[in-house]
Amino acid sequence: TKKQEAILDFIRKYQRQEQMPPSGRTIAAQFNLRAQSGVRQHLAALAGKGMVEQFTDGRWGVKAEGDQTHLFAVPILGEIPAGLPALQEQGAAEKIGVDFRAFRIFRPKLGRFFALRVRGDSMVGLHIVPGDLVVCEWREPRLGEVIAALADETTVTLKRLVRERGRFLLRAANADYEDIKPDRLEAQGVVRGVIRLGLALNA
Repeated sequence: TKKQEAILDFIRKYQRQEQMPPSGRTIAAQFNLRAQSGVRQHLAALAGKGMVEQFTDGRWGVKAEGDQTHLFAVPILGEIPAGLPALQEQGAAEKIGVDFRAFRIFRPKLGRFFALRVRGDSMVGLHIVPGDLVVCEWREPRLGEVIAALADETTVTLKRLVRERGRFLLRAANADYEDIKPDRLEAQGVVRGVIRLGLALNA
C-alpha cells in the first residue's frame, strides 16, 4: 500500500542518516499514528514481504548493502590517552556505526557506549594499536578488564585494571611501560571491543 511504501522509505532514510534503525514509536510519530497497533500492522505486513525485520532492541530496519540493520550510532569522544579530563562531559564531534554482535553484545543499552581513538603503543600486547577505535561502556569495571582510566585527576590512559597487595594498579600490555600506581583512580569506561580499518575485533 502507499502507506507501507511511505513507511519503508522513511525507515530507509532514517537508517541511512542516523546509522541505526528507527523504533516503532519513532515511526508512529512520523506518520501521526496514535495507535501502536496500526504501526505494528503495517510493519508486520512489510516484514511478511521480507522488506523489514525487527531486532532484539525493538527497532525496525531494512537490509541495506552490507546488512547495516544492526548498526547503532556510537559517539566518538576523542583520543586516549591524552586530552579527556571527563569523558562524560565531552561533546561528540562524530559518530560511528557499530555492529555490537561482533563484540558478542546482543542487547546493547544505547547511551551507555562511546568510542575513543587510540594514541600510543602501551596496549599492543592486546592487539590495540595506534589509530584503533576502542568501543567502551560506562559501567563499573572488573579486575582484568581494560579501562579508560583517570589517574590522580590528571592522567587519562588506557590500561588493564589489576590489584596487587590490596592496591589497584593500571598495567600496560607492553613491557616498555611500568605499572601506574595512582593514589586516586576513576574508571571512565570499560573497553568492550576494538575497531580497526572497518574490521570489528573482540577485545
